[in-house]
Amino acid sequence: MTHRHAQRLSRRTTLGLLFAAAAGVMAAGMPAAALAQAKGEVQVRIGYQKYGTLTLLKGRGTLEKRLAEQGVGVKWTEFPAGPVLLEGLNVGSIDFGTVGEAPPIFAQAAGANLVYVGNEPASPASEAIVVPKGSGLHTLADLKGKKIALNKGSNVHYLLLKALEKAGVAYADIQPVFLPPADARAAFERGSVDAWAIWDPFLAAAEKQLGARVLADGKGLVANYQFYLASRTYAEKHPEILRIVLDEVAKVDDWGRNNPDEVATILSAQTGLGKDVVALAASRYAYGVKPVSVDVIASQQRVADAFSSLKLIPKPIVVKDALLPARQLATSAK
Repeated sequence: MTHRHAQRLSRRTTLGLLFAAAAGVMAAGMPAAALAQAKGEVQVRIGYQKYGTLTLLKGRGTLEKRLAEQGVGVKWTEFPAGPVLLEGLNVGSIDFGTVGEAPPIFAQAAGANLVYVGNEPASPASEAIVVPKGSGLHTLADLKGKKIALNKGSNVHYLLLKALEKAGVAYADIQPVFLPPADARAAFERGSVDAWAIWDPFLAAAEKQLGARVLADGKGLVANYQFYLASRTYAEKHPEILRIVLDEVAKVDDWGRNNPDEVATILSAQTGLGKDVVALAASRYAYGVKPVSVDVIASQQRVADAFSSLKLIPKPIVVKDALLPARQLATSAK
């Protein structure tokens, strides 16, 4: 080998090492999601709340292990309530998430390109209208003229409609105060609202920590299904990933149903709430993810029609338009 040839090899080796080092520095400075995209990796970005089976799934870590075998990453993002979670789904910051009955109605009416992919059974006791322990309000009819805190477009919005309907009180005859859960609790504690429509575990926390009294829960009024939704684009592109997610949800449902103490331990760690609070909330869970049935869609259509009749959504909607053809997302959920 000549001296000049040796120099050229040395330069190539040095340049190769420099390019490798530069690539390493660039990768180290990239966000995980951008790095995954650069490498051509697939992710599922999941939105969850301080409620329900997805919180358990996150705490157990079984989904990450299952999807890692397929080369798929998992990113979790917590949201304070369903409406903002579905905003995240609509703008593309998450791919999949769980909410109650009303948020998908508001989202679909606003043109969000989402699809229903499953639901948990009805859980009407997991939401309620509460009043302070010393309140003079004792019946739903007593809500007439009162200030009621709630998260606009959340499951409790429909609960409030049905509760007022039962009591013969017009929606126009109460004063809704639209606040997210943390702000609603603060308003409830300082007495600036008369009642609060809220869901678990915030409901359980109000009962345990504030002595809040349940004026009415959802029993006999609403179903309160927990829905799993995905962006239509993601569901059409990655149905196999969603099938795995729902299969793991089904497994954690089966586990949770039979291990209430362990459920409370995980939920306490994941939410930062006391074990007594989350144990009460979990006692009201309904486990058993299923494909969305004709009856459940009919129930959702009634929710949509109620909001439409009061002009709380901008236009009437057909809920079944937000379903994928069954062949596109056949699940193993039972």
